[in-house]
Amino acid sequence: MRVDKMVKAAVDALEDIKGHDIVVLDVRRMTALFDKLIIASGDSTRQNKALANHVQEKLKALGAAVYGVEGADSGEWILVDLGAVVVHIMQPAIRQYYNLEELWGKAAVAPRRRAGAARS
Repeated sequence: MRVDKMVKAAVDALEDIKGHDIVVLDVRRMTALFDKLIIASGDSTRQNKALANHVQEKLKALGAAVYGVEGADSGEWILVDLGAVVVHIMQPAIRQYYNLEELWGKAAVAPRRRAGAARS
């Protein structure tokens, strides 16, 4: 499956369950391990688990492989490894503390907004 198709499907899955502050990072120049990093926030451990499950279900339905899931027990920070795409689903406080966007530097692509979302 093409990386851009995987990214779109993962972001759509996150938006379906009201994941917010979704950011897609292109990290191809920074690592050979994966191409894209998706970071999203959920408001509770229950929502984070639902987000991670929905991403897995949607990508599997499209024929993508899910290589691993970490953090699903606690639900505060869940990583879904899709090979070329890695999805991080975090509670806002955890996300702010670890600040992966800054860690990965200038790889950031503009945050995605839902259609009709208010702009600040």
